[in-house]
Formats: sequence, structure tokens, C-alpha cells
Amino acid sequence: MRVLRSIFSLFAVLLCFVPASAQEARHLFFRVTLGSQFTAPVSGRLLIFLAAGSGAKEVDENPFQPTAVYVAAKEIGLLKPGGSVEIDTDDLVYPADFSSLKPGDYQAQAVLDIGHTYNYSGRGGGDLVSDVVALPAFAPGQGAEPKLLLSATVPEPPAPTNLPAGFDQSARLEDVVSPALSAFFGQPTHLRAWVIVPPGYDDHAVRRYPTVYWTHGFSGGLASARRTGARLFERMAQGKIPPMIWVMLDESGATGTHEFADSVNNGPWGKALTTEFIPLIEHRYRMDARANGRFLQGHSSGGWATLQLQVNYPQIFGGTWSTSPDPSDFHNFSGVDLYAEHANVYKRQDGSAYPIVRDHAKVLGTMEQFARIERVLGDYGGQFGSFEWVFSPRGADGRPLPMFNRDTGEVDPAVVAYWRDHYDLAHIVATTWTQRGPSLRGKIHVIVGTADTFYLDGAAHRFEAVLEGLHANPHFTYLHNRTHFDLYLTHSSAPGGKDDPMGLFDQIAVEMYAVARSGNHWSAGGSNPVH
Repeated sequence: MRVLRSIFSLFAVLLCFVPASAQEARHLFFRVTLGSQFTAPVSGRLLIFLAAGSGAKEVDENPFQPTAVYVAAKEIGLLKPGGSVEIDTDDLVYPADFSSLKPGDYQAQAVLDIGHTYNYSGRGGGDLVSDVVALPAFAPGQGAEPKLLLSATVPEPPAPTNLPAGFDQSARLEDVVSPALSAFFGQPTHLRAWVIVPPGYDDHAVRRYPTVYWTHGFSGGLASARRTGARLFERMAQGKIPPMIWVMLDESGATGTHEFADSVNNGPWGKALTTEFIPLIEHRYRMDARANGRFLQGHSSGGWATLQLQVNYPQIFGGTWSTSPDPSDFHNFSGVDLYAEHANVYKRQDGSAYPIVRDHAKVLGTMEQFARIERVLGDYGGQFGSFEWVFSPRGADGRPLPMFNRDTGEVDPAVVAYWRDHYDLAHIVATTWTQRGPSLRGKIHVIVGTADTFYLDGAAHRFEAVLEGLHANPHFTYLHNRTHFDLYLTHSSAPGGKDDPMGLFDQIAVEMYAVARSGNHWSAGGSNPVH
């Protein structure tokens, strides 16, 4: 024992003479400076993007190539013009430490995410960026410390210029301060939407119209809602869809999409929409103002939002046409059974990774990759975080409890139980059908591709089976080999005709109109009576 202690003592003495670099790997730092032309200190999340190659005008992460770009992040506060800050690119990083890069040609760019919106919508107006800096023959840990200069402000996107004739007079912004939301947040809180009236609306002082409440998917907002509204107005003007009023709702917020769900974290958005906003605009516009003249439509997160609105307010709405909705049955949360024993979002029982994004049969990214890059990009606005802000109970720190451990992927059964009881639409319908059934039967329409990019067809099948078991008369359509992004595409049957990327809207609008105007069959380009 004495000999052993002597050996340990000698080893400890020798260790003191080992160079520090051998005891601990040296971290790799980048230095970022704020240009002296700026006039005030800045704060935000500083991101460094690095990729192999040269000559790019922009270096940015790509969700469909999740390991192609390295990202490092650091929160900074009040960086003064001309001041600089070091970022440890082996600290908060994805997909790996920058010091692990193999020597080669690289290029880097810095972005200061001023409003912490990058996780939701990427770099946007007001963010600061550097030029793309070439790092030829870059070998981590060798040579000078890489330097980046924040020298430009990202401009606001230009206003669209290809708007159809008459659209500006037919698009009206409604910005309403909600008493329910304001009470929840303790400050004035707005509910906003673009109301798109059909061509000729102002020429007919008595005619009323069916109304569609539409909402965007993840990363959308008020501007994208207006752009979609312009295309719908154009289709009405061309006679492709019936004349209706489209209310283009904005469901974006600081934490992602609130999806017009009543939530302990995001507030009573469903209540605000149905008891405050809708009655107000029905007073302002010539809307049918009855259940079989109020419809819901949305895609992706907007698809889930409209599904839950129809489920939770079946007496208010006459039907939802939800496309590629986020998971409606948490037995299949983009492939993961959240209710399974020892459920794990990252790994199956055999250790293989759960995918989350595909291009038909080719897997492009995994659940773990998406969760890890989201954590680097910021605390707010990411897709997984957005789900938790809507679905989870509130923790002691005032933030939603995480559904799964970001390091291990392990699911928290208590949180999932809360998700089930409040937001698993299949479970809610199955357990409350006696109350909801009479008003809900026949009103649920879902359209999804069999090759949905985010595996959302799986949950749709499960939800359909539950509804069929309840004799709910659901209408589910699975478009063969369609993905999340080409679902609305229709092909022209005319020689030399052009494909229509928004053609599915025509079918949806005609089906809605048939409900609102019973017995009236609308045909595109035909001689149609208007009631």
C-alpha cells in the first residue's frame, strides 16, 4: 500500500510538468467585432456558421442537410461599436466542436440575431451580419484566431410587386386588442389578420359570403398570410374558386406558433378568436355568421391549429380542411410513440435513430439532429420548443416543462400525460364524443401526402381510425407520393398547360362552398350563380 501511494505521488508530480495542451485540449475561438459605423451597443444571440468550400454569398444552416454546416452560439449583451467578443466554438455548438474539423478550405459568417427569431424564421430584417470570410487551408488550433466583422444590417424584405389588380382595395388589416389575452399577459395583446374580400364585394351592399379562417404553418407570419391571400383573391378573380371572404390569421409569436390553442403558457388564443375576434369582424363584414358558413383551413402547424379549433369549437365552425397537419395522435408523433414504455424521441429500442425529415425514401435528418441544432440556435421559436409552449404544463421557473430530455431523448411520461389530456386530438375526440359528436360529425377533412416530408401521414391514419370507430364520417385523403411541399400541386391536362402549385385550393374551396350553399355546384370558369 505504501509503495502504491508513492507511485501515485510521483505520478502527480510528473503531471505538473506535462504541458497544459496535453492535459486539456485547447478550445478554438473566433473573434467577432461590431463595426464602428454603428451608433449604439447591440445585444442578441451571436451565431457563427461555418461550412466547407469557398465562394458562397451566404453561409447558413440547412434543415435538409443538417450536418453540412457547423454552428456556434453565444448570448451577448451591449456590445459597443468597435468592440469585440470571443466565441468558444467548442462550447455551444452543432454538430460538433469546431476544433474537430479536418484541415481544409472553409468559409464562415457571423449573424447577430437581435430579436431571437432565428429559430423560427431565420435571419431577418434588423439582424446584423458579417461578410462571408474565406478560411483557406484552415487547420483548427493553428495560425491566427479567425476574425469576423459585423458590418451590415439585414434589410426588411421588399413589398411584393406582383399583386393582382384590385387586391389592395380588397385586403383589409384587422388588428384587435384582445381583452382575454391582455389580461393573461398583463399588457395590451393583439390578434391580427388580413381579411380578403372577394372581387365585387363593395358593389353588392346586401350580399353575404361564406368565410374561411385560414392560418399559416411554422415560420409564417402576417406578411406571408397576406401573400397567400393575394393568390386566393387572384383565383377568385379568375373564377377558379367561389367568392368567399378569407380571413388570413397570424398565429406566430415569440415562442413559435401558438396555433390558436388555449394554453397555460401562451394564453387563451382559442377563446380570444372565437369569443372576441370573430364576433367583431362578423359585425364589420357581410359574412354568413353561422356555423355552416364558417370554415377552417391551414397547412402543417396551421393544419393542426385548424383541426383543434374544429374539435374544440364544433358548434362554431362548419368544417375544417386541414392539410398535412402536425401530429393529431401522439401514438405517432412523426413516427415516435410518446406513450410507449421508456419512450425516447431520439432512439428506437434497437438503438437506431428516429428520422424526422425525408425526401421520399431518403432520410435527410433525425429527431436528435433537429433537437440539438435547435438548442444551439436559441431558446425560443424552434419547432420542438414551440410544441412545448403550446402543449406542456408550466414549470416552477415559468417556462413550459420539456417533453423530453435534450441530452438523452428520454420522454417525460408525466408531461406526455398532460399533452394527451389537453392536446392529443384523437384522445380528446374519443373520450368526449358524447358531447362533441353531434356537432362534429362529418366536419373533419384531412389531406396529406403518403411521402410527407415530416412523416405526418402516420398520425393522420391513426386519427382517421379513431374517427371511423366513432362513426364520425371523417374525410381523409392520402395523395400518393406527395410530400409536405408539393401537396397543393395539380397537373394540367391540356397540351402544353402549366402545373398549378396552388391547385388544391380549388377543390377545397368548392367543397366548402357546397356546404355553405347547399345544392350549389361551383365549376371553375363556368357560369355559376352567386347567392
